[in-house]
Amino acid sequence: MQVLLINNDGGGFADYIEVPDGASVQDVFTEKVGNRPASDYLIRVNRQPCASQQILQEGDRISITPTKIEGAC
Repeated sequence: MQVLLINNDGGGFADYIEVPDGASVQDVFTEKVGNRPASDYLIRVNRQPCASQQILQEGDRISITPTKIEGAC
């Protein structure tokens, strides 16, 4: 299925990505961001805060925004 990923980390990008049926928010976060702590990011699905184990649905919009910016005090 296809979801819209908005990644505001680094240079940022937005694109439709393919994820398997039953994929969770945590699955997408781990694949796209890696092993960085999820607590350092604001993660939303369809503009609403979400649980990491939320199962994604076709057409969902996921945004990943860092809450800590390197170099900032």
